[in-house]
Amino acid sequence: MSRRLLTAVFMVVTVAAIAPLPAAAQAQTVADGSTMSRTSWGDPDLQGIWNNAALTRLERSEGLADKEFLTEEEAARREQGAIDRNVRLAARPARRTKADPTGNVDRGVDGAPGSYNNCWLELGTTVVPTRRTSLIVDPPNGRLPTLTPDAERRISSPELAKLEDIRQGRLPADSWEQLDLGDRCIWYRGVPSFPTAYNNNYLIVQTPSYVAILQEHIHDVRFIALDDHPHAGEAIRQYGGDSRGHWEGDTLVVETTNFSNRAFIRNFNLDLTEALHVVERFTRVGPDMLDYQFTVEDPNIWTRPWSGSLPMARSQGLMYEYACHEGNYGLTNILTGSRALEKASAKGP
Repeated sequence: MSRRLLTAVFMVVTVAAIAPLPAAAQAQTVADGSTMSRTSWGDPDLQGIWNNAALTRLERSEGLADKEFLTEEEAARREQGAIDRNVRLAARPARRTKADPTGNVDRGVDGAPGSYNNCWLELGTTVVPTRRTSLIVDPPNGRLPTLTPDAERRISSPELAKLEDIRQGRLPADSWEQLDLGDRCIWYRGVPSFPTAYNNNYLIVQTPSYVAILQEHIHDVRFIALDDHPHAGEAIRQYGGDSRGHWEGDTLVVETTNFSNRAFIRNFNLDLTEALHVVERFTRVGPDMLDYQFTVEDPNIWTRPWSGSLPMARSQGLMYEYACHEGNYGLTNILTGSRALEKASAKGP
């Protein structure tokens, strides 16, 4: 996409975001006595900024076996532990910075400055409202399905292991092409989108014909057509696929196809394939809560589809631009560092 067109797209979304929203013009009383806000044209109002940060992991810990839900006491302990950790790290004495290529920040380990320290992270302080032990609800064990034999070979291959070492900074990079799409500020979360260490906000804007979702991290926008137009042709492939939506009662159902063979889902370290097919369901279940459910299918990767649930809470305040590599030298510095490592290695001890 040209810079001029990309700029125009973001201007449209920005104007829509800051303009008065006609969606709050109507409200409908539902069975439990609460009200559901509707747009001026009658669709359920999904608009606003929503956040999906949560302590609940994508997969259930193997140690929890078939335990599907936490008790209230167990959930409270986890949440208090997260709060206590934030307080402890905020009061921690200053430390000298040092390299931290382990990626521990994404797994909740304290981590030393040199990567991101806790001040910059948004790991959440609550489990999901249902108290489920995983975001995955099917398979019933709360874990990703078994990989196909071909995917198993790919994920355990020496080539992928080397690529992972390069992306984690353990080996020098030969080329910018070896760095992942997040490092290159092209694409980060995938479809469906799961919580990561920070920037877990999503701005939803509606018209009668489209729903637009602006993702805070690397500022990607998904445009979801609500008309009867078919999906793009088979030859058109994109990192985020091609999305089409329709209403089933008060639920927005979005079907996404036409993924490229570089599509991925964050938290899974293997590129997916063009067979990837995702169905998402967005339902407004309260003034400050959006229910989000999803089903993922890629028969080249997993032996069966898998589904999950990730409620999103209304976020207060504004969502600001995430500029990523705009105006800095990240890729240049990574490759310069790689050349320096190779030069030092050639000299020997």
